Amino acid sequence: IARNAVTHNQIREVALDRDAVIEGRMTFSHEIESGPITSQKRSGRCWLFAALNWFRLDCMEAMDLEGFELSPSYLMFWDKLEKANYFLESILETTDESTRSRLVSWLLDDPVDDAGQWDMFINLVDKYGVVPKEVYPESESSSSTRVMNTYLTEKLREWAGELRRMSAEDATLPEMRARKEEMLETVYRILAIHNGEPPESFEWSWRDEEGEFHDAGELTPTAFFERYVDVELDDYVSLIHCPTPDKPMGATYTVDHLGNVAGGRPIRYLNADIDVLRSAARACLEDEHPVWFGCDVGKQLHRDRGILDDETFDIDALYGTDFQMSKSDRVAYGHSKMTHAMLFTGMHLQDDEVVRWKVENSWGDDNELDGFLVMDDGWFDDYLFQVVIPHDRLPDELREALDEEPIHLSPWNPMGALARCR
Repeated sequence: IARNAVTHNQIREVALDRDAVIEGRMTFSHEIESGPITSQKRSGRCWLFAALNWFRLDCMEAMDLEGFELSPSYLMFWDKLEKANYFLESILETTDESTRSRLVSWLLDDPVDDAGQWDMFINLVDKYGVVPKEVYPESESSSSTRVMNTYLTEKLREWAGELRRMSAEDATLPEMRARKEEMLETVYRILAIHNGEPPESFEWSWRDEEGEFHDAGELTPTAFFERYVDVELDDYVSLIHCPTPDKPMGATYTVDHLGNVAGGRPIRYLNADIDVLRSAARACLEDEHPVWFGCDVGKQLHRDRGILDDETFDIDALYGTDFQMSKSDRVAYGHSKMTHAMLFTGMHLQDDEVVRWKVENSWGDDNELDGFLVMDDGWFDDYLFQVVIPHDRLPDELREALDEEPIHLSPWNPMGALARCR
């Protein structure tokens, strides 16, 4: 019977567990009002969409708007320019290594990918602010980044070879950095051709829900952020749950050679038990604050139905064998890592325990839940790796750990995967 079913149907439809379908209801005891579902389309900008979908709630409240979007393509433009500079600086730091070394090979693999992490997002907002989507709208290349990324990557690899040859010929560091600045001018031009030049300032006006007209005059992107987004970026910390033997709980970590703004804020994690992440996320939602999080979204996901459940598919019964890897082993042996960022905007409590979470995604509204996902709390345990929460939601002993020097992880560590996923 299993053979007959699977040879004629997709395995995930054959193994879809009816209980998971029934339990994945879009009813929640705690919900935050959100704007229309957004779509990152054919790009890897989930980290930008998740954060901007959080920030737009402040904008909607401040301007009395029912719906509003900030521009992911604006931050994407600067992210790629900054990543190009970050890459070229990394090349200058590694000229004494072979191109066949693991580090140089990793640097060359995907220097201007779309992906990123929370600290990288903060670097961009600190330096460039934010703008409304209508001020800097989507382009063909921001919605489908592959071709643009391909040509940028080709140029960056070409320039990596040039800089390494300059080093071999005893060029000075100032000489190589002067050449690097010329390279970045070309990167800017390519990005501007694909997306248009980002605004240094813009006129901003709108009509609120009551139809009243407002004119804010001319604003810079930084001024817009300061006026309409009520988030103190330095107040937030990234909690991770990575239960592998090499990462003790209660310690802080950073990932070498992973970032976007050279000299900017490095990636910084605090490893904690999963119950700490759960309690912190719950407390934020109870305070009407959304929660940015990173996870391994492809595991036990039924995309059309919008279900994330640790038992979405009864593969054990179908194959007649138990799949028993622990979360620790899935990470250690390459079966699980952070691949996607989204936003918690609700939860359902039963007997004062969270049983499911409301997830705002950025894949458009083409599923049975109009673009939202429902996450079972068991899935939270198994496949969620990171939440961004305020410092004051940390237990005292963990807050003290933030002052410690972080443990350095290799660039290819699974905890850096969200910033390098495709």
